[in-house]
Amino acid sequence: MELSKRLQAIADMVTTGSRTADVGCDHGFVSIYLYENKIAPKVYAMDLREGPLQRAREHIEAKGFSDYIETRLSDGVEALAAGEADTLICAGMGGRLMAEILSKGHEKAAMMKELILQPQSELRYFREFLRQSGFVIVKENMIKEDGKFYPIMKAVYGGGKSDREMASAGGEFIGETVAADSLVGETLQRIADSFGPCLLADRHPVLKEYLEMLRERDEKILKSLENAGKQAARREELCGELSDIAYCLALYEA
Repeated sequence: MELSKRLQAIADMVTTGSRTADVGCDHGFVSIYLYENKIAPKVYAMDLREGPLQRAREHIEAKGFSDYIETRLSDGVEALAAGEADTLICAGMGGRLMAEILSKGHEKAAMMKELILQPQSELRYFREFLRQSGFVIVKENMIKEDGKFYPIMKAVYGGGKSDREMASAGGEFIGETVAADSLVGETLQRIADSFGPCLLADRHPVLKEYLEMLRERDEKILKSLENAGKQAARREELCGELSDIAYCLALYEA
């Protein structure tokens, strides 16, 4: 099965040999790919809606994989037993919805070896939620497909580790010139939550393109507000965002 760039990037994050729960499986393409390519020996394809789940079931049956990919109607991980899966995939949803799913299923998610996550929006909010919920981002990727940018992250449960231990688990969040301890600073933490600690540490090329797109967008908005006296708060917000973006882009020149 050939996947889109976004779905392929998600599948590539899964550790080989992991029993995998695919939450919001939609048509089941990632679930099928994982079993077909001997990445996951067992997959639980789950969705809240019966329609997409039925389509996934049909695709799985057409491949003859029904004994290995089990479909379940489920609100998040509700239909998954604790310890039943090693890997959780949650992708293609808004950041707040994904945070709600992980919050409701926190105990089960914390037992898993890895979470593969692809939020579609509210990235800063979502990364902040992960951090505050005890999860550590240990790997990130970003791809561009059809003009849209998609961040993909792998997270593990930190189990109450210190900030330094958590930062060490994911590598230096910002880069070689910034010590992990400095992440306690409000500005650097905000930047890491906004743009991805591992993406910044890796100087990811697609992140750079994303940052440049954001800079151009914010500059245009700021220019349009120059003569709008009542938009002072918005102008201040944009200037703050542009300052953060400039800091990130400077890392690529270091």
